[in-house]
Amino acid sequence: QVQLVESGGGMVQTGGSLRLSCVASGRNLNEYFIGWFRQAPGKEREFVGVSAWSGGPIYTDSVKGRFTISRDNAKNTVYLQMNTLTPEDTAVYYCVASIMYSRRADTYGYWGQGTRVTVSP
Repeated sequence: QVQLVESGGGMVQTGGSLRLSCVASGRNLNEYFIGWFRQAPGKEREFVGVSAWSGGPIYTDSVKGRFTISRDNAKNTVYLQMNTLTPEDTAVYYCVASIMYSRRADTYGYWGQGTRVTVSP
């Protein structure tokens, strides 16, 4: 069992930045890919990026160069630094965990409660 708790969402203007945090708890966290999905109003959940315990994160193309995932393994925390935000980034962002790497939402058995990010024009 893995529990995930996100924080850090809010409202920001176009071009601004936000940092989301995800605190993970449970056993053997070093075995999990932990990362982020997002769901915009009226759309399906979308892969944002994930990170293994060690090794570089993997991102979807639309956020490359703007978003950065980092892990503080001592704190069991994964961060999503989001820069140069646009209204298209408006969504509920979910922290996720899975033993397997995938870009499919149904691969991830553990989800946080979500945190809302709103980017105004």
